Amino acid sequence: MTAIEFNHQILNLKDNLRYFAFSLTTNQEDAQDLVQETYLKAITHKDKFNPSTNMKAWVYTIMKNTFINKYRKESKYKTMIDTTEDLFFLNTSSKSGHETPESHFNHSELERVVNGLSDEHRVPFLMHFQGYKYREIADELELSIGTVKSRIFFSRKKLMAMLKDFQN
Repeated sequence: MTAIEFNHQILNLKDNLRYFAFSLTTNQEDAQDLVQETYLKAITHKDKFNPSTNMKAWVYTIMKNTFINKYRKESKYKTMIDTTEDLFFLNTSSKSGHETPESHFNHSELERVVNGLSDEHRVPFLMHFQGYKYREIADELELSIGTVKSRIFFSRKKLMAMLKDFQN
C-alpha cells in the first residue's frame, strides 16, 4: 500500500473518528484534539499497519489507547503526594470550619430523615455510609449479604423519595 492510498483510507474515516472521539471525551474540542493525535500516530506508525487487516479497527484501537493513556497521565498529575514529615497536608481539613445556616438546616433535615427509617434499614445504611463493606455489615448484624444489600438499596430509594427537594 502506498502512502497516498494509506492517507486516503484514513481520511475517509474522518467522520467515524470524530463520532468515536466525541463518545469517549464528551467534549467537542477534546474530541477534535483526540482525532488529530490519532491521525498523527497512525501516519507516524503506518509501517506497523498490516494491509490485510481492517484499517478502521486499527485506527480505532490507536484512538482508544491514546484516550486511555491520556486519562491515566492526567489522573497521576491530580494525585497529591504529601512529603511533609508529619503528613501535614493530608491531615489538614480543606473546610474552613464555618457552617452556613443553610448547610446546617440541610444537615439537620438529612439527619432527621435518615433517623426516620426503621432500625432494620437505618443501621445497615449508616454502617455502609460510614465505610463498612457489605460483608462486614452482614457479619456484624448476623444477616445474609443479600439481605444487607437489599436493605441498603431500599433505604436509598426511600431517602431519595423523601428528599426530592434536595435533588438538583
